[in-house]
Amino acid sequence: MSKIMHVQTVLAVDELETLKQKTGESSTKEALAKAVHHFLECEYTHVEDMWAKKLEKVVKRKREEI
Repeated sequence: MSKIMHVQTVLAVDELETLKQKTGESSTKEALAKAVHHFLECEYTHVEDMWAKKLEKVVKRKREEI
């Protein structure tokens, strides 16, 4: 069984509203949980140059379409 810990953070109201919109969640708790889960699972968060890696993938996909 996983150990659970209660955590807190400070966010600007507009950042929190943007996070809720992007995650599609109405509650702060669910929006933060979804964002953290995405961050931990996203393949780009563990790459040193995330944007270069992402751009490579997009360029490769576009070339395959042509």
